[in-house]
Amino acid sequence: MKTIVREFTKILNARLRENLNFMQVVIGPRQVGKTTGLEQIVSDWQGPSLMITADELATPGVEWLNLQWQRAEQKGTGTLLVIDEVQKIPEWNQAVKYLFDRDRRKLKVVLLGSASLSLQRGLGESLAGRYEVIRANHWNLKECQGALGWSIDEYLKFGGYPAAGELTGDIARWKSFMRDSIIEPVLFKDILGLASVAKPALFRQTFEVAMAYPAREISLQKILGQLQASGNVTTIKHYLELLEGAFLIKILQKYTGSEIKKRASSPKIVPLNNGLVHAFHNPDDVDTNPEWRGRIFESSVGSALATVTEGNLYYWREGKYEVDYVLCLEGKVYAIEVKSGRRRAIKGLTKFLEKYPDSIPVIIDSKNFETLLQKADVAGLFRSGEIF
Repeated sequence: MKTIVREFTKILNARLRENLNFMQVVIGPRQVGKTTGLEQIVSDWQGPSLMITADELATPGVEWLNLQWQRAEQKGTGTLLVIDEVQKIPEWNQAVKYLFDRDRRKLKVVLLGSASLSLQRGLGESLAGRYEVIRANHWNLKECQGALGWSIDEYLKFGGYPAAGELTGDIARWKSFMRDSIIEPVLFKDILGLASVAKPALFRQTFEVAMAYPAREISLQKILGQLQASGNVTTIKHYLELLEGAFLIKILQKYTGSEIKKRASSPKIVPLNNGLVHAFHNPDDVDTNPEWRGRIFESSVGSALATVTEGNLYYWREGKYEVDYVLCLEGKVYAIEVKSGRRRAIKGLTKFLEKYPDSIPVIIDSKNFETLLQKADVAGLFRSGEIF
């Protein structure tokens, strides 16, 4: 596998060279190269540095964090201090606030985390005005092409986990790696270790059901009906939110213009990596089953659109009419229809434009699909009109 420099690494590298006194916080899923990207930066850093991790068998405490901070300060002003999985340290945010405020210009501080909900909760509680967030998303098509030499079909099948990418010649082995080395640590180390999950078996089943319906509108009651363990709608909603916080799925609500109706609508669940789906499904169906290929095609578009943090992403349905995605970005509404090659009319798009005439129609098909999936700055495609 070829070594590449990911976009978040380039952004972080530039920020660390600025004369500003903000901590940089890198968040994103496991196994997408956050630690590798920081190792690249540390190895090229022109000055002292210290990179540590709280991702240990025995969770370190605040005393350990104080000691590591002092070690970095002893190396001198301008030292780069990188703390990986900082959210696993109990009461880390209060400790970081105190240490950072002692002398904001003493260190260049980078915090990493793979559990978004826990990390952002800690940031919001104590560290407002002291940090900037950089998101390390799942690998896009261009990165997989560059590092692994993948085709579009391989990307549709296996998603963007580079560590698993070299095992795709043996599907059974690849699926085992995905489940044991990527999915299990996220579900039962990152999430269960940091959040309240009363029924772990139900939580696991909720994830598996979500993967069985990629880019599908599905009611919480239907999800509940698919589960073997007992639960309720409130519990399922909470579990889905935890999965979203760990960067495994994106939950889309219906675009209606009413916040009440948005919350009450059945969600559309978009897996953020096709590898998560095919860990529980035969990836070869992408080649042999046109309906499944279309679903994965649509899901891939949704996962790319989900990287647009400046806007809001929805879906739309009214009776028999539907639009796959609705992107609200900088005061504009983009109605996005996905056509994978299946014969599909665009009556839903026409109906949406009748109801919201100021909207901008966008059709994603085989002609511009690759452009969308290769772009790190997806919002830029819409601003420039390149995707139209």
